Amino acid sequence: MLLLLPGWVQAVVFRASIDDSVWEMETSRFFCRLSQPVPAFGRALFEHEAGESLRFRLTPTQTDQLSGEALLVARASAWQPGIAPVMISRVQVSPDNGGLELDSDAANRMLVALHKGMTPTFSSEQWFQSGEPVEIGISAANFQSAYNDYLDCLTTLLPVNYRQVARTAVLFPSATWRLSDATRERLDLIALYVKTDDSVKSIYVDGHSDNYGRRLLNRDLSKKRAEEVTRYLVSQGIPEDMIVTRFHGERYPVVPNTTAENRARNRRVAVRLERD
Repeated sequence: MLLLLPGWVQAVVFRASIDDSVWEMETSRFFCRLSQPVPAFGRALFEHEAGESLRFRLTPTQTDQLSGEALLVARASAWQPGIAPVMISRVQVSPDNGGLELDSDAANRMLVALHKGMTPTFSSEQWFQSGEPVEIGISAANFQSAYNDYLDCLTTLLPVNYRQVARTAVLFPSATWRLSDATRERLDLIALYVKTDDSVKSIYVDGHSDNYGRRLLNRDLSKKRAEEVTRYLVSQGIPEDMIVTRFHGERYPVVPNTTAENRARNRRVAVRLERD
């Protein structure tokens, strides 16, 4: 929709009308997505991924519509005469896709503005390098019911995502293999994620030690550490046949065993998840 906006001379404006304003929800235990198509421009998307902060992206259908910097201001909607605009953020246009991405703080301020019925609006001085200013408004019409669904979705999100648990190293004090409370808490998160994500098919558990002491004793210690981790994951409901348990002694240090700090990093069990 092309409109003329007061304050801009012949500005090009993209914004859904009240009748065309549609909010779409995608929900799972891994993410909550709340989006709105912006007619003739692209899509506005709020995304809250498990274990992460809220993000917002404005993605144009044609990648070269915007360039440089854009200003984000929450403006009064048509049904809110007399309400002053609220400055939210300045944001750089992505050189890769011509879109705009906001950090968690600005994205949450956008949600607050929409909840109040205002219209968050991105302004840029050039549209398609034409010299014409452009504005892209995110309509608050029909927002409330979708926002309630979004809040319900947040309550079901997992505490972590795949990237956060796919590669994990849990550490051990010297000459020990018993699990600490902190290690159990980390393994609890891994077990919860694996039981939720059907695409995870295998878990590799690899025990390691530093090089202090006799080599054969270190190998046995790494075996006990790996088996202790495997035993705990199974106790948390992970099928034992999913887990491949291995032990390597001091053979594969992540850092040279030259200091106490480095040896502490090498006394570890690595847990790796593999998807299809």
